Amino acid sequence: MKKADLILILCVVVILTPFFIPSTGFLDWFNQTTAAHPYIMAFFKFAILSTLGEVLALRIRKGVYHEKGFGIVPRMMVWGFLGMCIAMAMVIFKTGVPAFLEAVAGCEQGSLASVFNDGHFTWGKLGIAFAVSVLMNTIFAPVMMTFHKCTDMHIGMTGGTVLGLLRPMKMRQIVSNINWEAHWNVVIKKTIPLFWYPAHTITFILPSNYQVIFAALLGVALGLMLALAGGAKK
Repeated sequence: MKKADLILILCVVVILTPFFIPSTGFLDWFNQTTAAHPYIMAFFKFAILSTLGEVLALRIRKGVYHEKGFGIVPRMMVWGFLGMCIAMAMVIFKTGVPAFLEAVAGCEQGSLASVFNDGHFTWGKLGIAFAVSVLMNTIFAPVMMTFHKCTDMHIGMTGGTVLGLLRPMKMRQIVSNINWEAHWNVVIKKTIPLFWYPAHTITFILPSNYQVIFAALLGVALGLMLALAGGAKK
């Protein structure tokens, strides 16, 4: 274990500790702020946690937390923006899918959506959560993942700087250099049905104030799994 590993572990412990000490009131502040400013909080949750996942994946693959052109800050900015988009998509699909199912099944309007307001687990809630997860990840996720792949390549092509991120993206060059076989066969065909369908089913069963942060943690977990599958540095 390197010194950088110990520093990262210490930072994570310092950040997480207030959540588990009721006297600090940090958890109450977190819940209240999430309820009052859900999209701003989504920005910071994804900017921190999802970027952490990419940093850990780099550590596993290459043995370092940062390298020239990696661009931690630009990646945080992109993940923050995507976090806001994901939070928006979760609201849209969590509202729209039950409405669609009600229209198809001829149910009373609002009856299926109301199961999410019930604090108890039911099989009906599980079924609707699975339907929401499947439709969101089938319709929204491939577009988001492809856009994220393009931004990753853009960050690398512009030296991993904030100013580079703000430059116009050379989409023709980026799209022509994407490994579409890997992107389609692994990222979309495998991770979406095998990981994201069940993972986001769990997400939609959770209380609303924890759904976005759990989705961000899933990004960390997936990044680590893909890094391990790709092979760690010897």
